[in-house]
Amino acid sequence: MATQSPGIEPALKDLHPADIGDEVEVGDWHYLDVRTPGEFAEARIEGSDNVPLADLGRWAYEIGVAADKKPIALVCRTGRRAREAAKFLAARGIDRLCVLSGGVVAWEEIGLPLLRGKKGMSLERQVRVAAGSLVLCGVALGFLVHPGFFGISGFVGAGLVFAGLSDTCGMAIMLGMMPWNRARSCGLECAE
Repeated sequence: MATQSPGIEPALKDLHPADIGDEVEVGDWHYLDVRTPGEFAEARIEGSDNVPLADLGRWAYEIGVAADKKPIALVCRTGRRAREAAKFLAARGIDRLCVLSGGVVAWEEIGLPLLRGKKGMSLERQVRVAAGSLVLCGVALGFLVHPGFFGISGFVGAGLVFAGLSDTCGMAIMLGMMPWNRARSCGLECAE
């Protein structure tokens, strides 16, 4: 698909927000935000498009076409999901990619502007609410119905330990696929 442009290394090169305005102009990049639609609506880089991490496969062709026109900086809250997106897209032959190092958190910390919208619930908060609710239900059901329900709490606790050790959260992946966390359109202009 996209060919390498001068000065851009394949897929996992970082674009540091502090470099924007010095050697790199904001308009030199197409910003693709891989957070959930709720997170994107809350705070985003002006002109960026939103394709949640769980939807990348569905929009890979359009992303490749956009990368042919302008290199893409992948954006998330801190850079972790953007790095996953870069690996996923690079495996599909899209190589004009960089990861916005530190994500919108770093972008905002150095004073670059963000468009603000309605406050939403981040995927991280959704995971905390879901995990806490499952633990609470498991304990309550264990005391009130049958001790076997304590297993729910144990299962969630083991999942959280695994997520912490592996930096992979199955609950976040599942929640990312829920309808309220999915893109209705990719927003990318694909016409020549």
